[in-house]
Amino acid sequence: MRPILVKLHRWAGLTTAVFLFITGLTGAVISWDHELDDLLNSHLTEAHTPGQPQPVMDLVQKVETTFPTIEVLYFPTHAEAGHALEFYVQPRLNPETGKAYAEEFNQVFIDPVSGEILGKRKWGAVWPITRENFVSFLYKLHYSLHLPEMFGIDQWGVWLLGIIALIWTLDCFGGLLLTVPKKIQSNAKAGSSRFGRWLANFKIRWNKGSYKLNFDLHQAFSLWTWGLLLVVAFTAFSLNLYREVFFPAMSLVSDVTPTPYDERPFTALSDVNQQPLGFSRVMQLAQTEAQEKGWSEPLGAVFYARNFGLYDVKFFNPEDDHGTGGGGHKTLYFDAHSGKPLGQRIPWTGTAADLFVQAQFPLHSGRILGLPGRILISLMGIVVALLSVTGVIIWWRKHSARRRTRARRIENGDGPAVQS
Repeated sequence: MRPILVKLHRWAGLTTAVFLFITGLTGAVISWDHELDDLLNSHLTEAHTPGQPQPVMDLVQKVETTFPTIEVLYFPTHAEAGHALEFYVQPRLNPETGKAYAEEFNQVFIDPVSGEILGKRKWGAVWPITRENFVSFLYKLHYSLHLPEMFGIDQWGVWLLGIIALIWTLDCFGGLLLTVPKKIQSNAKAGSSRFGRWLANFKIRWNKGSYKLNFDLHQAFSLWTWGLLLVVAFTAFSLNLYREVFFPAMSLVSDVTPTPYDERPFTALSDVNQQPLGFSRVMQLAQTEAQEKGWSEPLGAVFYARNFGLYDVKFFNPEDDHGTGGGGHKTLYFDAHSGKPLGQRIPWTGTAADLFVQAQFPLHSGRILGLPGRILISLMGIVVALLSVTGVIIWWRKHSARRRTRARRIENGDGPAVQS
C-alpha cells in the first residue's frame, strides 16, 4: 500500500506544484486586495468634495450618457466618507453586428458629491499590467490563470484550478498517511513508541545538511498546517467548481436551498430581448419588501444580472464591505422584467447544508475570523508556495539519485536499474 501512496503523492505533487505555487503567492497578496488597491489607486478610490452626495440614479445616468455603448450593471447606493462610488459596467449589444461592443473598461469611478468621473479601468486586464489593474490582475490570476476563451467558453482556467484543488484535497490525506511509521505495533508500549516516532516528523533538523533540511521543511510544515491546508484546498475546489460539481453534489446528499442563480440558466447577451424593469423601480420594490421584513440595514447596492434575467439587491451599511465574517449581505432577488420576488438570502441562516455552502468563501479568504483570519490565510499562501518548491526539490534529488544509480549499474554490467 505504501509504495502506491508514494507514487500517488509524487505525481499529485508534480501535477499541482506550479499551480499551487502561483495561487499560493497570489493568495497571500490578495487577502489585502482592497487595502492594496486603495494604496495604489487613491486617485480612483478617494473623493473629498464636501457636501451632500448626488442622487445615485443621476450618477448612473451620467455614466451611461458619457459612455453610450456601455450599460451600468452594478453600483453601491452610498459610499464611505472620503471614498468614490464604483460602477461596474459592461458593453451593450451592437444592433448592427449582433455582438457586444468592444470592452475597453468595466469599472467607472465617480465623486458622489461633484459627479466628476475620476477615472475608469478594466478590472482583471491581462496586459498591460499597470498600477490600476495590478491587484485585479493578481486576483484573476489566482482563480483562473487568465486562460483565454476557447470554443465560446471562458471558464477553462476556473475549471482547471478546480480540478487541481480537488487533486490537492485528496493528496492532503495521502500525504498525511505517508508520515505514519511503517511498522504497526501491537502492544501499548510499542504503540507509544510509534506515536513518538510520528511526533518526530514535526521537527526540523536545521544542522543535518540541505537534503534533510528541505525534506523536514516539506514534512513539518505540512503537518503543522495540515488542517488549514485541507480547508484551503477543499474550499478552492468548491468555489471554482461550484455550479458544475459542488452544488449538485451537495444537493444529492443534503437539503440545500438554491438561489435564483442556481435555478436559472445563463443566457447569452444576444438572447436577452426583453427590456429590464429599471433600477429605480426595483429599488422601490426592494425597500418596501425589506421594510415589511423588518430589516434595519439600508439598501446598499443593486446588481442587474442581465444574463440571468434578475436583479440582486443587497442591504448593508457602507463600511460593511464584505458582510458579516465574509458571508455577504442580506439580499432580495427580483425578476428583471416583471419585478416578481424570486427569494432572499440572509447570511448564516438556513439548513446545516446552507451554512456549509455559505462558509466556503469566508473560510477560503479567512474573513470568517476577521483580521486574524486574513493574516493567517496570507501566511498559508506562503506555506503553500514553500511546500510546492520543497516537494519538487525532493523529487528532483531522488530522481537524480536514481539516474546516477542506473548509470552505475549499466556501467558495471549489472543490468537495468529500477525505473524512476
